[in-house]
Amino acid sequence: MLKERLKEFSESLEEWGKTSPKQVKAFMDLVHVVEGPGALDTKTKELISIALSIAAHCEWCIAFHVKNALDAGATPEEIREASWVAVLMGGGPSLAYMQLVEKALKEYKE
Repeated sequence: MLKERLKEFSESLEEWGKTSPKQVKAFMDLVHVVEGPGALDTKTKELISIALSIAAHCEWCIAFHVKNALDAGATPEEIREASWVAVLMGGGPSLAYMQLVEKALKEYKE
């Protein structure tokens, strides 16, 4: 399910890159600058992004950032801890979206 969300988002970005190339390029440039290492390393930024994805209730963002966090060396325990911070701040609705983090962890482990 989450792998499919990641695929959907990638396909949408590709299509928007054809219909709105300037906007997609500008957005992707921002993504690369913000997510790259700086005062915080990439893994930490991805953990923050997971928490924000949960708080924003964005399935596509959860899929994207759990994958990126794992690729950046985050452990499932670190991802869960970041997720619990989102639940602390967002309450029950964020807890419901934490299910998607667990599904993503299982899917990306396979």
